[in-house]
Amino acid sequence: MSRNRFIALSLFLDAVLVNAGFVLAFLIRFEGRLPTFNFEAYLILVPALTVVYLASLWVYGLYDPERADTAWTVARGVLAAVTIGTLLTAAFAFFGSTRTASFARWTILIAWFVNLLLLAGWRLVFLRLGRVTWPEQRVLIIGTDKASIDLANTVAERARWGWTVTGLIEADTRATSPPSTTTSGFPVLGGVDEVAKVVGEQRANRVIVSSPVALRELVESLVLADAGNVRVDVVPELYEIFIGTMDSIVGDVPLMEISRTTVPRYYAPAKRTLDLAAAFVGLAVTSPILLGACLTILIRHGLPVFYSQERVGRDMKPFRIHKLRTMIKNAEETSGPVIAEVDDMRITSVGRFLRKFRIDEIPQLVNILRGEMSFVGPRPERPYFVEQYVAEVPGYRERFKVKPGITGLAQVSGSYATTPERKLKYDLIYMYHQTPAMDVQIMVDTLRVVLTGRGAR
Repeated sequence: MSRNRFIALSLFLDAVLVNAGFVLAFLIRFEGRLPTFNFEAYLILVPALTVVYLASLWVYGLYDPERADTAWTVARGVLAAVTIGTLLTAAFAFFGSTRTASFARWTILIAWFVNLLLLAGWRLVFLRLGRVTWPEQRVLIIGTDKASIDLANTVAERARWGWTVTGLIEADTRATSPPSTTTSGFPVLGGVDEVAKVVGEQRANRVIVSSPVALRELVESLVLADAGNVRVDVVPELYEIFIGTMDSIVGDVPLMEISRTTVPRYYAPAKRTLDLAAAFVGLAVTSPILLGACLTILIRHGLPVFYSQERVGRDMKPFRIHKLRTMIKNAEETSGPVIAEVDDMRITSVGRFLRKFRIDEIPQLVNILRGEMSFVGPRPERPYFVEQYVAEVPGYRERFKVKPGITGLAQVSGSYATTPERKLKYDLIYMYHQTPAMDVQIMVDTLRVVLTGRGAR
């Protein structure tokens, strides 16, 4: 099972078994009976003692499969956790209210022994029969010095958790001789300037920088090679410690991830909830405007009123975007796909007004409700242009890791004619630093753009 499922299973079993242990202790103490006077005290304390036991088990690492991976560590951790849980349960019982003072002392002592057997027992059985599966970590280490070799050995020791050392990279760019083929049993696969190629060849998904290198050039080379899914960690020197925080530990080696997004975990579901609520409200509020625009288009330019077009969304998946029609019929029949320009002759008189105040974008609220778009995100492009930009603009594929948006940082910070390269920088800034406050600021700036008509085509 996966690590998250193991943790969920552990929490559930521990909560059940801890309380089962207390019930068994009562039955043992009172010869198969559950006396109301004494058992009521336990029932009052059930929430508190359950939390206390789970917290004690967490403190001693029993929800971390990597730490509780031998019978000895399980037994030692459970013994300590159950002992602390027992002492705190006694404290709650005897120093709490008069209703909890009737908790039988011998019952608490018996529960210590029963819970020790139950909580250690299921874990020992799982160690023998179960298995926790981990996402594969194919690690490429930058460096060939002693510290790098020690790190490689530490990673290799974690093979049972899915870690593999794919090889080492020579960090010294001044080296005049080609790197050796192996160092302490690990293959040396090239120099820093070849890291992107080696990542692809070895299918590495994690790069750990042990020796000092030019991090900016390293990360840019990975992005340029569209290897954006690779996690990059560094063994921090003083400079990195000053500007960042530790993210993980391998063995006793601290690591800092420099390729991670700073977006908190709660952000995605919270943003989706707000998108849904705002889209419903937006449709209700703008429905009179939408109806008026539809009638105007119908009277002035005839059918169709709406325009549907294929765009590329998250994970490069195509979807159809919906807008009010602002151009003449069959606008690209002879020219093929082209981007609208200043004073574009294909835009109708009504369409020019609708574009100026972004009224033509209102139907995209339906795309938000369907989960294809968000209010804020990179603007979705047509497949024809995406193919061009992916081939011509380094790192362009990165922007498809998030949902496209009706508006975005690039739209409120640049102009309509801002180059794809510059728009990509804005998109990446948003993707890796998005916060609710940034979303609100972009929406406010969008409202200002709408009211002033700035940047419309």
